Order: sequence, then structure tokens, then C-alpha cells
Amino acid sequence: MVFSKGKKDKFSELLLKITNNLQQTTKYCLKQKITNHHELQLFLETVKEFETTGDSFIHIITKELNSTFITPIDREDILQLAVDLDDILDGIEHIAALLEMYSVTNLTEHMKKFIVIIDQCSIEISHAIECLSQKKLQEISPYSLKIKELESNSDNLLRLAVKNLFAVVKDPIKIIQHKDIYESLEGIVDDCRKVSNTLDSIVMKNA
Repeated sequence: MVFSKGKKDKFSELLLKITNNLQQTTKYCLKQKITNHHELQLFLETVKEFETTGDSFIHIITKELNSTFITPIDREDILQLAVDLDDILDGIEHIAALLEMYSVTNLTEHMKKFIVIIDQCSIEISHAIECLSQKKLQEISPYSLKIKELESNSDNLLRLAVKNLFAVVKDPIKIIQHKDIYESLEGIVDDCRKVSNTLDSIVMKNA
């Protein structure tokens, strides 16, 4: 089933709200300057609020799917897209929790670069979902390709980060902690790639 022409349907509106919340989250992460444990705790609490907001949207979209007979595209595709987007938020919340648990009050340059990539992915995702909501399915591809490119860059960044970690850091505990954070950050970009894959599938099925 394809999107009908006209105003945005309720599922498009909900997906846009999810992506808007995701963008607010990544922008917040990008702007934060954490220098002490108090700021780290505040950072975690704020990210948790964004994640809770995301969960509420998932609850609403699931409820709407269960009560709606006709959906603009296959209901499993709508749900999969929503879940994929929520996984990104869950990953960001997990990173915030790791930073707080490991008391990381001084992010490395590699960590900051990962956050930049995640924010860039959220921008591309937002554009793609906007195209989806406007029924412009053929315009999604460039944004999907950009997300895949960013994911490839994150793979390279992970290798460089881990290589530098073993070359520079001598404390084995710190090595374990930072490696965990790097791999979790790269995992978030992988989740962004899953969103692009789901969008590609939707485009193919509704072309």
C-alpha cells in the first residue's frame, strides 16, 4: 500500500516527531561541554528525558497501528522504522550511562568525532523522513546513501580510535572503558544504517 496524496497522515506526523526528538538529542550531545561529575550527571538525566520522550512516541505509534485498519504503507514497515529510530535513542542513552559509570569527564577527540557523525546521521534521517511524509519516496535515496557513507566513516574512525588507544593509554582499566565507549558509539551509527536500510526497503516496496 502506498501513501495517498494530500496532507500528512498521523503516522507521518508521529515519525516526524520521533526524528525531531532524535535531532534535539544529538544537537544537545554535540553542544555539551562536560568538565566535572555534576555536569556528567546532568547530561545523563537530560538524555534520559529525551529517551523517555522517544519511548512515549513508540507507545503512541504502536497503539495507533493496532487501532487503524488502513495504513499508508505496510504497518510492519511503519513499526520497524519507528523501532529502528528508537534504537538510536537507546544507544545514545547507553553512551550517557557509560560515561557516567566510568566517570569520563573529558571526552577524547575520537569520542567527539563519533558524536559529530551521529548528529550528521540524524540530520540525514530527518530529511529522509520528511521526504517519506511528503510521499516523495524517490528523493529518499541520496539521504540513505549519505547515512551509509557516514557509517563507513565511523568504521574507519573506530579502527583509528582503538589503535590510538593502545598506542597512547597505559592504564588497562581506562583502555577497557574507552574501547567500550568507542564500540558503543560505532554501534549507534550502525543503528542509523539500519534506518536507511528500512527506508530503502519501503521505497522498493512502494515504488
